[in-house]
Amino acid sequence: MKAMILAAGLGTRLRPLTNTIPKPLLSVGGTPLIVWNLLLLRACGIRDVIINLHYLGNVIEEAIGDGSRWNMQVRYSPEPTLLGTGGGLKAAEWFFEQQPFLVMNGDTLIELDVKALIEFHQTHGGVATLVLRDDPQAAQWGAVESDAHNRILRINGRGMRQADLTGPLVERMFAGVHILHPSLLHDAPTETPFSIIDSYTNELARGSKIFGFLHAAYWSDIGTVARYAQAQADAEAGVISPHS
Repeated sequence: MKAMILAAGLGTRLRPLTNTIPKPLLSVGGTPLIVWNLLLLRACGIRDVIINLHYLGNVIEEAIGDGSRWNMQVRYSPEPTLLGTGGGLKAAEWFFEQQPFLVMNGDTLIELDVKALIEFHQTHGGVATLVLRDDPQAAQWGAVESDAHNRILRINGRGMRQADLTGPLVERMFAGVHILHPSLLHDAPTETPFSIIDSYTNELARGSKIFGFLHAAYWSDIGTVARYAQAQADAEAGVISPHS
């Protein structure tokens, strides 16, 4: 399986730290965030990765290179104009060769059993699988509602019609890691910004199967100075460490 790391964001909430350093290159425990994710992917056997670039993209490309130092192949998808999570995937559609692929955010620090995620996706046979977390603030992150069989029915209140919902639903939050089939991108506009969540909710409204993979281990979205400081403290305390 191939993977894409989303690294085109501006990192505005982390300024001034990101004035000259793109967020994916901020160091946690002496290792840049994006390298944590490359090592996680390599540990599960994924070695073919593409990274989208926009803000200080040349700095990321210079730091990571072709990935050979980690025995990986890294390619890049430059975005002169930010395309959003969906538009960025659409621009790199050629890379996936009509096969399911994994996506993760370049600023997310996560301890994830990627092999179990891939097996779950293959076993359930949905068009996509989203990694979900229990969180008391799930609604603030964007509530993902799923049933007792881990099938996702609505995201941010959109998807399956209320009249078609049966049984209790559980609200969780999307952890920023997902597997999807490129067919989801076929009808999407090219060179146009959009969110992949819009594609997912459209598929849910059509009755397509999308599943949630429950994640209970370490996760941190390095979106603010406070969360960055906490991640650094966690790494120093040995709560999380990069894969070797």
